[in-house]
Amino acid sequence: MRRLLLAAVMLGTVSAAHAADMPDLPILRGSVTDGLSRASHNWDGFYVGGQVGYTSSQVDFGHAPKSMTNFMLRNSVLQDPVSQWSLLPKNHVQANGFGAFVGRNWQWYDAVLGIEANYNYMNKLASAASDSMSLAIVNPSGETPPAGHTYTYNTTLSGGAALQIKDIVTFRGRVGWDGGDFMPYAFAGLAVGRADVSRSATVSWTKLDDYDRTTQTLVGFTGAGVPIYTTTTTHQTDNLGSNTQTQTERRTNSFLTGWTGGIGLEYAVWDCLFLRAEWEHIGFSNVKDISVSLDNFRVGAGYKF
Repeated sequence: MRRLLLAAVMLGTVSAAHAADMPDLPILRGSVTDGLSRASHNWDGFYVGGQVGYTSSQVDFGHAPKSMTNFMLRNSVLQDPVSQWSLLPKNHVQANGFGAFVGRNWQWYDAVLGIEANYNYMNKLASAASDSMSLAIVNPSGETPPAGHTYTYNTTLSGGAALQIKDIVTFRGRVGWDGGDFMPYAFAGLAVGRADVSRSATVSWTKLDDYDRTTQTLVGFTGAGVPIYTTTTTHQTDNLGSNTQTQTERRTNSFLTGWTGGIGLEYAVWDCLFLRAEWEHIGFSNVKDISVSLDNFRVGAGYKF
């Protein structure tokens, strides 16, 4: 019995010594230290910043003269067919720019919600196009020529258009995720642009009447005194008139409205200073029958209060 008691005391002493030599892991105490968890960052608050960027835009001038030709050819048989013509091309334009932003974030755990106003000045984001085309419009809808007659309108449409976007303001709602020093985010909102727009159109047409004319010519008589005729058919084209109309329009500081959306990433250099990079797409509603869309790629820096 005394030997068993002595052995138990010795085992207890060795176990205590081993426990004292083991590292003091916090997980053994039922908690996790900051060294084993992801650190968070405080993105909450107001912020301001500046940015520079590159813009790739698509400007569709295809129907720029449309409303002008509709007005000049109103209440005529040529209005509908001419309005279907796509006279001018789509242009792709690149430019750079710079701007500033101001916003406010609200943070709930890892979720970051915010609102932001973003301004960008566009450096020579301008495009222009001009062209002409001719087409014969035969018996257009609404025209009622006599039997055997064909009315042909030899029509020529020429015109040009130009657009320069000066600056853009966007109002965004943002949603982000606190990834520690990094915060990926997405945004969407409204866009307002300021642009100079000009366009011109000239429509000219000549109306022709094509038909076959039949004539009889007396060539003699039969023995019984009956006259003999020959019948000749010739094609006839009559000019029924022509007309030319021109209209020009120019507007300075025309406002474009549309929508914006995109994604970005912010990196906290210090508690109050952050860097950002983002891609933004803007789609504007038509202005003077010209459609515009932009893809912006920007980098910037900001200060959080």
